[in-house]
Amino acid sequence: MTQQEISERSNMSRSAVAGHISNLMKQGKILGRAYVLPRRKGITCIGGANVDRKFQFIDRMIPETSNPATTEQTTGGVARNIAENLGRLGSEVNLVTVVGEDTEGSWILDQTKTHVDISASQRLNEATGTYSAILDVDGEMMFALADMNIYEKIDIPFIEKRWAIIGSSEMVMLDTNFPPDVIEYIIRRCASEGVPLTIIPVSAPKVKHLPDSLEGVTWFICNKGEAEMYLDMEIETEGDFFKAAKAITQRGAERVVITRGEMGLIYYTAYQEASAILPPKVDVADVTGAGDALVAGIIYGYLRGSDTDGSCRIGVSCSTITIRSHFTVSPTLNQGNLQEEFSSYFN
Repeated sequence: MTQQEISERSNMSRSAVAGHISNLMKQGKILGRAYVLPRRKGITCIGGANVDRKFQFIDRMIPETSNPATTEQTTGGVARNIAENLGRLGSEVNLVTVVGEDTEGSWILDQTKTHVDISASQRLNEATGTYSAILDVDGEMMFALADMNIYEKIDIPFIEKRWAIIGSSEMVMLDTNFPPDVIEYIIRRCASEGVPLTIIPVSAPKVKHLPDSLEGVTWFICNKGEAEMYLDMEIETEGDFFKAAKAITQRGAERVVITRGEMGLIYYTAYQEASAILPPKVDVADVTGAGDALVAGIIYGYLRGSDTDGSCRIGVSCSTITIRSHFTVSPTLNQGNLQEEFSSYFN
């Protein structure tokens, strides 16, 4: 129907009809000029897309001198990595992020668009975000440096313009790279509209971007340091992990996962389900990106009907595929390899 036809049938002026339609489009209630009602479809990943640089020691580190090392540059960013992992698993994925109008930004978008819809992302007159990880001789991360100033330019209108995509998603995945007010806006709006939401703190310092209330959050997936920072508590024993996860559910999250490196993960749910999952022992090539693959696997399993335990086991399987690769996102990750990995360890 045209706006004029709607006006005649509703006994409203044409300008009033136009105003209502404009508001409904901004809210994501209808899509485009055809006024099509949205249906929940695909996964939208919101957050960082960076250049990842890895520096790995060839031998044991000697302080206060030059150490031989290898270097590698890959596409990165928590939201971007999770989006690519999901895309490689055959999921329909949108990425909402910003990159600079520079060579690095062009390279990131070009590398990502093969597996992910990047049409909701934007380029800004800023430097593209960078993440530099320092790895020991065994491939374990010693520390990392991050330049993410570009994300401070994100505001709530940026998200509102993309809500038609976000609000019609089967699942929204949000990392904590964006400013606190933007993160809280996304959490509150997803909760009010019943949009499933997964939150990933990207680091202990950035967990402070999260509000105290996590009402409406479907999955909250973090590591030990991030949980400690968010709750202002120390985690020392096995029981402490479960106490921390329970405390996060008491803030509103439905399912909480806390990762423990080579000790796998624990989960606790608002339904008082709790367990620990140990990973298989594998030869580690590089742990960078293992957590992102874990999250992708959990979301992938959950949206295909797996329960909490099954989703976490699928996530662990994705993670083990990734740590055997020197790439942040393993090029060998696909549905077939995931099934093989899952079956070989979890039977």
